[in-house]
Amino acid sequence: MADDRQSTLADLCIAKGMRMTEQRRIIASVIEQASDRHPDVEELYRRAAAIDSRISISTVYRTVKLFEDAGIIERHDFRDGRSRYETVPDEHHDHLIDLRTGKVIEFRNEDIEALQELIAKRLGYRLVDHRLELYGVPLADARPDAGDDAD
Repeated sequence: MADDRQSTLADLCIAKGMRMTEQRRIIASVIEQASDRHPDVEELYRRAAAIDSRISISTVYRTVKLFEDAGIIERHDFRDGRSRYETVPDEHHDHLIDLRTGKVIEFRNEDIEALQELIAKRLGYRLVDHRLELYGVPLADARPDAGDDAD
């Protein structure tokens, strides 16, 4: 099956004029391999350091910031107190976050996309970008939290 992706993350960095050190290449590769899991910096560091023990966590932080500033990766804050990352997707998608497990489910829904366009238009705007994050618990596991039953 042909890969429709434009380029590897390292290739995109080079195209944007970044100098690609071996450590940056490793970090870029780790991000690409873990993008569907939306890793945080600590997870990226563990994986990169397993490949090259000379990579420090500060190198990972600096590299992630460099990639984010260049528009090559996106940062997400899924209410778990840590920034998580993914490569900029080829196609727009939204996220559903399972509050019990932290699992992130990517989805696209044409009805939601159309509704967002309609809302922007009715308010006098042309929608140029958006980000939708839904937070929930599985229906089979849905139960009131202890604090909800008080008084």
